[in-house]
Amino acid sequence: MPHPKAMGLLLYSTMRSWTLLPESGMADRTTTQRVIELRDLINLHNYRYHVLDSPLIGDAEHDALMRELRAAEEAHPELLADDSPTQRVGAGLSPQFDDVLHPLPMLSLANAFDGEDLAAWHRRAATLLEADTFDMVLEPKIDGLAIALTYEDGRLVRGATRGDGLRGEDVTANVRTIKSVPLVLQDRSAAPRLEVRGEIYFPRSAFRRMNEARIEAGEQVFANPRNAAAGSLRQLDPKITASRALDVWAYQLGWVEGAEPPPTHWETMVWLRNLGFRVSPDLERVSSLAAVENYYARWVDERFEKDYQTDGVVIKVDRLDYQRHVGAAGREPRWAIAYKFPAEQAITKLLDIRVNVGRTGTLNPYAVLEPVQVSGVTVRQASLHNEDDIERKGILIGDYVIVERAGEVIPQVVGPVIDRRDGSERPYLPPALCPCPVGTDLIVREVADIMHRCIHPACPAQQLERLKHFVSQAGMDIDGLGERLVTILAEQGLVREFPDIYRLTREPLVALERMGDKSAENLLNAIEASKQRPLPALISALGVLHVGGETAELLAIYFGSLPRLLDASEEELQAIVGIGPIVAAAIRRHFAIEDNRRMVTELDELGVIIEAPEQPAQDDEQVLAGKRFVVTGRLDRFTRPEIQAYIQRLGGQVSGSVSKRTDYLLAGEDPGSKHSDAELLGVAVLSEDEFIQLIAAPTR
Repeated sequence: MPHPKAMGLLLYSTMRSWTLLPESGMADRTTTQRVIELRDLINLHNYRYHVLDSPLIGDAEHDALMRELRAAEEAHPELLADDSPTQRVGAGLSPQFDDVLHPLPMLSLANAFDGEDLAAWHRRAATLLEADTFDMVLEPKIDGLAIALTYEDGRLVRGATRGDGLRGEDVTANVRTIKSVPLVLQDRSAAPRLEVRGEIYFPRSAFRRMNEARIEAGEQVFANPRNAAAGSLRQLDPKITASRALDVWAYQLGWVEGAEPPPTHWETMVWLRNLGFRVSPDLERVSSLAAVENYYARWVDERFEKDYQTDGVVIKVDRLDYQRHVGAAGREPRWAIAYKFPAEQAITKLLDIRVNVGRTGTLNPYAVLEPVQVSGVTVRQASLHNEDDIERKGILIGDYVIVERAGEVIPQVVGPVIDRRDGSERPYLPPALCPCPVGTDLIVREVADIMHRCIHPACPAQQLERLKHFVSQAGMDIDGLGERLVTILAEQGLVREFPDIYRLTREPLVALERMGDKSAENLLNAIEASKQRPLPALISALGVLHVGGETAELLAIYFGSLPRLLDASEEELQAIVGIGPIVAAAIRRHFAIEDNRRMVTELDELGVIIEAPEQPAQDDEQVLAGKRFVVTGRLDRFTRPEIQAYIQRLGGQVSGSVSKRTDYLLAGEDPGSKHSDAELLGVAVLSEDEFIQLIAAPTR
């Protein structure tokens, strides 16, 4: 008989598997039912051992059950199922990993590196929630690889990496080999479809054993558990992944269909644990920053005692409706933050300070170091940020310096070890010439800048970086025109400025190495298609200092065309909510350069769209003057930045939360708690259609 807790699973499995029974010559009903019982029993015992840390049987008994199941499946291949515990080792080599589009983007956490950063995050969240205190859930931040696990009818159907947050890699075959990832949920009726997000990591003990074995075999060792986990999960042979003893912590419910999740993150994690997921036993729910700091201080010391690497503490707003209310900024949720631990440090010699040229002309200093190991990685270069930072820290060329990996990712120089100086050290002097091949001396440092900047429009180093940015996903998103090909085109003299991209023809492209007729045709088609990119993408692609995607969207909506933006004064630019004097000055300075204006004219002549679609009202109509709006929910006609900028262009104000001063709540689908707040305060609620009617026929 199966274990009593497996009976619910047994019924489902029995109904599913009996449909596969042959008419004759294959497994009989008794054998089929025994296979089903074995699978359910082993799944139950895996859950007790790997998730609850409370086994019901010993290793020998578990191994005996696995041997019996494997023998039955080998004798009767028709009974083999993809969710069988024997299939965790995968099904051979995969030629490649397929892309997976995340139904809900996997956002990256913003970081806090000290108490001031943490307090600033808490103040922002409190302001948006209009509440001084709110519950938060704390947990250690595992240094591993984020994974999205999708279940349908209680069965694992997909495991995908984070990737760029929008698309990841399908690593389902490898995820199945991780014993703490449930192949089937403890309650298969919990939801028709759901996604659970977690962190896959390499336990320290298993990592040490693996490296010891690799040393004995004369193989190269892995630098650190995080890299080893990532490399293991992306093996083409799932059997290699299975041999690596990876583990997982579930940290969030991504999304769910056909069921109502619990109202708080805390209760959600309890629910996920009951479904069979491995949830950190160190979660705590608190309501004050003092409690967060106490938890953090404890983990700064305790992290070295754990069998997994942690690089900080994650703090999340507990109530899910609060999370939706606070929302996200770019690809970072406002309702959560990672409070990072102090980075590991090392001491090495600073051999030289050199500079490279950024796409906006900044001369970026960096340190050339004697190679040193920091957090398991060999560091030869490190960031020095800017000239003021070098002077403030008192760093001299030839110093022995303290190097750390900030957030255990980006190497940077913390400061000098003054006691090791011998008098041979020398100060850093900013270059008099741009380090590009032409060596231009058009270098300036304005009052608001912290770095010297080359302002020569023909600076080759700057041009190449600007071209790379222009064709990237953040700009014109030209498929097939990546950094390598842009560099080749620039070196061949085929592309020097943005308009040159749209003058490319087939013959010179085909003449390039590894560029055939079909590749050239595809590239030219992609270049032609990019002419239709929306105006915000074009503005972002131009590489104006301080103008990223969100600012470009505001400019596009407010001005409606590049010609109007080119002629905008600093006063007009600063009138846009979200654009301050520094950004306004940078925009004005960029378009005051004749070469930059000329390129816009040439792009227009070459067919690139430089106008935004017409808006429902004229630019000069301030029909919403004096009105205060809050926007919530999902809209059909506008994105969130579009509607906010549009309201501002028509004279209205936009706030992030509903209050007594709010005139209108513009509500789309799934409006969340703001809708309830508006009803409670008697604030008028508008649908998208009602908003269009309001601006089309205003009350004068």
